[in-house]
Amino acid sequence: MAGLNVSIAFFFLVVGVCQALRRLSKRLLSPGAYVCLARELAGSLQLCTSCLELRMLVEIGPWGGGFGPDVVLTLLFLLFAVHGASFDGASANPTISLQEFLLLESNLAATAAKLLAQGAGAGMGWALTKLYWSWELTHFHLIQNLIASECSSSIHTSLHHAAFVEGTCSFLFHLVLLKLRQSHTMYRVPALAATVTFLTYVAGPFTGAFFNPALATATTFHCSGSSFWDYVQVYWLGPLAGMLAALLLYQGNIPRLFQKNLLYSQKNKYKIPKARVVAHMQGYEPHQKRKGEKTDSEPHA
Repeated sequence: MAGLNVSIAFFFLVVGVCQALRRLSKRLLSPGAYVCLARELAGSLQLCTSCLELRMLVEIGPWGGGFGPDVVLTLLFLLFAVHGASFDGASANPTISLQEFLLLESNLAATAAKLLAQGAGAGMGWALTKLYWSWELTHFHLIQNLIASECSSSIHTSLHHAAFVEGTCSFLFHLVLLKLRQSHTMYRVPALAATVTFLTYVAGPFTGAFFNPALATATTFHCSGSSFWDYVQVYWLGPLAGMLAALLLYQGNIPRLFQKNLLYSQKNKYKIPKARVVAHMQGYEPHQKRKGEKTDSEPHA
């Protein structure tokens, strides 16, 4: 269990460093630069380093440390709960940033800056984690370094099935995210953490259950076993399609592309009570009749 304790200490260290980076950048940078660049970079760095260490525990822990998947799933839930509470509004996920753009919540320049920051943060996270593993603080890291050069693809099923799995995970995740978007943080964070944990448990054996293009790129694109285009289809296009399907199902339209609601009828917000309409019509008929009588009483030439 000593190796597991070192990994838990590493998680705390990563969260603390990224939190300090967020606070420092908030003081030094303008609000726009902080929201689009520093916040997303720190969030992606925190997410990528944590997920790489957790993935190492998933692969080596059961036979190298003697603990089962229940320990890893518990850590996953706690990590995503901490991420949700500490990200300060960052998404650290390109599909979420694109969803905000399609909902007219972010402009093109801000979205492009967020995507670049997320990619840079994920790349930095991968590099720092590799450096941390090279120190071989535990036997887990020693084994990880020995097998690192032979890492295999996370796709353990057919290409179309893998893309469907990632798209379905992204669809369910974004549907929950849209539903809880206006909820209080106290309820939204554990609900999203539970959703991620459940999807990882179900879809992990097939694709790794990333449903995050930046995280998947830094984690598995360099491994052999699948081509770059295979990875793009599964880990980029799959989550993007799932996000679009969730947005269309939840909204009925995609505001950035078209305003017409394709799924749900638009009802008038202000309804006139039926009784008032009937009374108005009943009062209108005698008025028309009196006008007619006055016209008939006039002398004809």
